[in-house]
Amino acid sequence: MTISGRYPLAMLTHEGEITVPVDLCLPDGQLNPGAVGWTRRPLHRANLRGWGRDKRWEYWGIVTPSHVVGLVASSLDYAGLHGVYVLDRATGVETVKDVVVPLARGAVLPERSGAGRASVRGGGVMIDIDQRPEGTSLRAVAPGVEVDLDVPLPEGHESLGVVVPWGPRRFQYTVKDVGRPVRGRIRLESGEYAVSETDSFAVLDHGRGKWPYSITWNWAAGSGHGRAIQLGGKWTDGTGMTENALFVDGRLHKIGDELAWSYDRTDWLRPWRITGSRVEVEFHPFHEKVARTNLGVVGNETHQCFGHFSGRARTDDGTWVDLDGLVGWAEEARNRW
Repeated sequence: MTISGRYPLAMLTHEGEITVPVDLCLPDGQLNPGAVGWTRRPLHRANLRGWGRDKRWEYWGIVTPSHVVGLVASSLDYAGLHGVYVLDRATGVETVKDVVVPLARGAVLPERSGAGRASVRGGGVMIDIDQRPEGTSLRAVAPGVEVDLDVPLPEGHESLGVVVPWGPRRFQYTVKDVGRPVRGRIRLESGEYAVSETDSFAVLDHGRGKWPYSITWNWAAGSGHGRAIQLGGKWTDGTGMTENALFVDGRLHKIGDELAWSYDRTDWLRPWRITGSRVEVEFHPFHEKVARTNLGVVGNETHQCFGHFSGRARTDDGTWVDLDGLVGWAEEARNRW
């Protein structure tokens, strides 16, 4: 067995909450020191400048009782990587269409999360993400699949925004919005499937930043009625920031631990363990999705496992919250970009 990501459990960060709008970058394109912190709603304007290390993306993951959907629209400057993914949970059949668009031509990715339209086209893939104060509409078309979904934004619902600083010229702003209700339809060659907000959940990963060439990350997100969990690792280590949070009835409880991740890289479907002083989680996969991209000096390998969570996490006032039955994913991604 290969165990990855074991860190001391006592490593706590000292993070500041940001409560007013702020620019991510200074006029010269370097990181604005006043932007480093975390938020309960999107407050950062990602005013990135330059070319070559800028990364922009929108990823929406949707879990229904019958299917898992993944939509990605991205610009890595030299290329746009866009994709539509659907898993039939009953049969294990995957519908996948990934495309690479040179120089990310035609990609529209706004500066603010939750406002404006993100839109990409290329290679038979079309993705439109319309962001409004009351919610987000997701439209995607690829060979053999159409996705038409609405993701309402409930009153009082909070999301986790974090700026991770590697240095003045290398930094990332992420919004992880977990446990959103979702409704609509998925159309596949096998038929049309209704998505009901009574038993389906959506998760957003909004990213804007300037990255190091080589990086590895862990990410886990689980949703259920009235509870959700957002956990990350590796890429934030040593920066003084984490992307860890518990959500109870839409309220965010920020977790400042650098967590210990244990999983088997020779058998991704074995249980994962993610632990810290406020997190005692097991993740039990039922399906592994593998994605690889090799563009020469640029490459990616991601193992994303879908499954169920068990265990518990602790709120700001010390109350332990049961996470048994949450559904979502855990992943490891290794990037050269």
